[in-house]
Amino acid sequence: MFRNSVQLFEIFGFKLKVDPSWLLIAALIVWSLSTSYFPDMLPGRTSTLHTVLGIVAMLGMFASLILHELSHSLVARSYGLKVGGITLFIFGGVAELEEEPRDPKSEFQIAIAGPLMSLFLAGLFYGASNLVAGGPEIGLVGALFGYLALINLMLAVFNLIPAFPLDGGRMLRAAIWRVTQDLLRATRISSHIGSIFGLFLMLTGALAVFGGAGVGGFWQILIGFFILNASNGSYQNLLVKTALRGKTAGSLMSDVVYTIDDGASIAELVDDVMLRHGVSFVPVLSGDRLLGYVDTAGARSFDRQDWPARRVSEILVETGPDNTVTPATPLNEVFKQMASGARRKLLVAEAGRLAGVISLSDLTHHLALEQEIGAESARN
Repeated sequence: MFRNSVQLFEIFGFKLKVDPSWLLIAALIVWSLSTSYFPDMLPGRTSTLHTVLGIVAMLGMFASLILHELSHSLVARSYGLKVGGITLFIFGGVAELEEEPRDPKSEFQIAIAGPLMSLFLAGLFYGASNLVAGGPEIGLVGALFGYLALINLMLAVFNLIPAFPLDGGRMLRAAIWRVTQDLLRATRISSHIGSIFGLFLMLTGALAVFGGAGVGGFWQILIGFFILNASNGSYQNLLVKTALRGKTAGSLMSDVVYTIDDGASIAELVDDVMLRHGVSFVPVLSGDRLLGYVDTAGARSFDRQDWPARRVSEILVETGPDNTVTPATPLNEVFKQMASGARRKLLVAEAGRLAGVISLSDLTHHLALEQEIGAESARN
């Protein structure tokens, strides 16, 4: 999901990663606090002190987000679900669940864990800010704790809005799921609500911009756009998982495949296989043993006049876990492997022998048919 994220450390076995986009929001938070919040709360102090407090408060918010997502992750793990890690990015954080909850109860409890942690932190920091105030002046620590109490309260309240994929939207999905006993239907309904909320934020943000709100309005538009895309994407992702569930690469692969011997020339590869049969991805064999594959990019790496003298083995991409699956590999895993990398075709092999080739177009065609048949069934 976040290909450019950088792992910082592990906490309770979960990898904590930060996407580069988080640096932007971190800088904006420090700038806003050091030029507005802390000067208002602590007038007469130096700008350097305000900046230092802004950095400390940003780190406190950073820790609060980690605890929010860690709560989701720990509850998910208690239900036996795999969590890929926790990633902080421009719009907050996300616990990367690798699979859907198995029942409405686990969905609800995983979703509510984050807001409950944020509410707990809000109360903790609020109590601490009052404890250290000790008079009419709020003081440095009191101002800092007051901000962290406010930001955690806002985080909890915003996430409790019943708009998927926010935590409140997931709680709503759990409730609908329990009533209908249909996860796909529950996701469709909650995703539609999430999309409407995202559009609402974008519209009101645009009105705010025209009304002179400036950066705040633009930020609201961006959040709305994110929620709109995330809600639609979550439903489409579940549709894919549902359509591919229980099926394997062997059931969808093309077993009629044009191959080339590793001793052939690149000219023979291009003229006798690629151009003749209209293929750009060609498995390479040595006898009946699969060595890997070659493609048009490899052929282009040599000048055309050199093709007759160059061997296919010189442009061979050897088999490996990033380009080869077995016939028994679940289609969900195949789709995930294609989606996470640049490869759109994979070799299907077993015991070193070629069984077939599966492509992204095979998967998308199958998904299109599944959705068309499903839509026809729903109408009938």
